[in-house]
Amino acid sequence: MRLLLVEDNVALADTLCTVFKGAGYAVDWRTDGRDAEILGGQEPYDLCVLDLGLPGRGGLDVLKNWRAVGIDLPVLVLTARGSWSERIDGLRAGADDYLPKPFHHEELLLRLQVLVRRSHGREPQSVLRAAGLELDESTQHVVAGASLPIALSAAEFKLLRYFMLNAGKLLSKGKLADHMYEYETERDSNVIEVQVNHLRRKLGRGAIETRRGQGYLLVGVTP
Repeated sequence: MRLLLVEDNVALADTLCTVFKGAGYAVDWRTDGRDAEILGGQEPYDLCVLDLGLPGRGGLDVLKNWRAVGIDLPVLVLTARGSWSERIDGLRAGADDYLPKPFHHEELLLRLQVLVRRSHGREPQSVLRAAGLELDESTQHVVAGASLPIALSAAEFKLLRYFMLNAGKLLSKGKLADHMYEYETERDSNVIEVQVNHLRRKLGRGAIETRRGQGYLLVGVTP
């Protein structure tokens, strides 16, 4: 899952980048509202955490401009501005959620989890369920059918979560890479193939089907 973090407080942003990456997100960080608006319109992000008080262009203007051109990227507004009027302004501009500073990292991650699942038509339950699999995002373990919980590497977790959120959809290597890597990271489709094979070894060879020339389809396991 790719996340755009727009925050001009360097110390806070450094901490959040570490937290988000630990939770399995590929993170792009921008400090200027103008840069963020352009990037948000170009890249297929799954989420945005957006501060309001930004240099260049304010967060509310960035959000309004995205919505005006039909960009429906889920956005959580993160700001020190705590008044009700400013919260209402953010929601009216098109924010999906709002969290004032200071905050607990765990609450922020849970709110983002809810936004991601809702954007993919999934219920915001504690465990992600799809294709006979149960994925616990807090421990990064998966249960396949009647198996015991299986530990996943960071890369395996990121890939399987995206497969499960898009269960039933055929996903090309390019699309998977778009949602697994940061903006400036070199993207190698062979790495996707390697991680798919790692998941097959853990879930069963038939868990992920290859459609030659098209991509991959999560088949999962039979309960």
